Amino acid sequence: MLPEAFLSRMKEQLGEEYPEYIKSLERPRAVALRFNPLKGERPDLPFVGEQVLWEENGYYYDPEARPGLHVYHEAGVYYLQEASAMAPVVLLDPQPGERICDLCAAPGGKSTQIAGRMMGEGFLLCNEINPKRAKILSRNIERMGVSNALVTNEHPETLASRLPGFFHRVLVDAPCSGEGMFRKEEAAVTDWSPETVAMCARRQREILHSAAKLVAPGGRLVYSTCTFAPEEDEMTVAAFLESHPEFTPEKVDAPWFTPGEAGNYRMWPHKLLGEGHFAAVLRKNGGEEEGKVSPMKGETLPKPWKEFARTLGIAMPEGKCVSFGSSLYWGPMELLELKGLKVLRPGLELGTVKKDRFEPAHALALWLGSCKNTQDYPPESREMAAYLHGEVIASGKKGWCLVTAGGYSIGWGKGDGAVLKNHYPKGLRR
Repeated sequence: MLPEAFLSRMKEQLGEEYPEYIKSLERPRAVALRFNPLKGERPDLPFVGEQVLWEENGYYYDPEARPGLHVYHEAGVYYLQEASAMAPVVLLDPQPGERICDLCAAPGGKSTQIAGRMMGEGFLLCNEINPKRAKILSRNIERMGVSNALVTNEHPETLASRLPGFFHRVLVDAPCSGEGMFRKEEAAVTDWSPETVAMCARRQREILHSAAKLVAPGGRLVYSTCTFAPEEDEMTVAAFLESHPEFTPEKVDAPWFTPGEAGNYRMWPHKLLGEGHFAAVLRKNGGEEEGKVSPMKGETLPKPWKEFARTLGIAMPEGKCVSFGSSLYWGPMELLELKGLKVLRPGLELGTVKKDRFEPAHALALWLGSCKNTQDYPPESREMAAYLHGEVIASGKKGWCLVTAGGYSIGWGKGDGAVLKNHYPKGLRR
């Protein structure tokens, strides 16, 4: 049962389209996933069907299937993502080599979608203010093999003060009342109230104020929600434009979505295969100059890593070496000075140096497509099932070996010529 106050407002909001909207809620929900271009060619999977019109890597799948349990999910070959939720990144249109910020990034669907379009080139900052959700975000960045992302757990205003005018594109997928997810998440229905809508609108305006400072002159800001409430959508955008005259609405080519005034777009569940979403595309025409940001100084790669990389034929892209905690990371060239920031991941984790030897990180395995010492098992094989359980498996390989499932990297093993000692993380084992 949907809240009566919500239904009354939707009836007024949609007019003659209201019965069609109500009828759409009775249809089976369309479920989708997005293939990860960082993993190379997409596999042919029997449960994957029609392509999502607005996202070239998005596909609907059989709702009876459980793709989250498939080994390819663990390998980061795809991300389970609601189809309409893919729209804001399409409107953001990130490009390789740019500096991009996803300000409210958890759990990571849109961040990893952005990363797939950047193809490892440029600098991506993924931020989440909630510590628990920030950890989930960091794990998804790792699973999808993203190498050029900094993951932070900061208040948006802290980032705005440190990075004014730094980003070519900023996405604000704002926390909202979740009306567009009523059919998907029961908690969204029980938690809804007019007071929640008003509270969300106030918070969204604060976040947008911080986001405005992050955008470089000429840059693009995309604001999105998964709610229908005008207070959180058009009215929030209108208030933002009134207080930030340096921004103007921008129309983009998006024939799949319902356009509104001031660069607004809506995704209605009765007009497409997906849930409800809203987005606004804004261009910064003036304001402060591009910010001067102190870059992080790179370190010299230690000899154990050099020997490990030489043995396996690993060539790193342009970037810089950074020590973080006990681990070694490879960050993008534009990685900024981290002192004073709550950082979870400053790039791609390479591993740790233990005395005179190097122990590779799981993140490095997921990023690698292949190396000189690789052991492949079919995804449905007994050996792959054993590997995911943490068992020792038969192999003629010696030394550190990249384990792949149907050609997609999934973890490390260390061989003695007869078996592979399992280095799949204990927290991920089945």
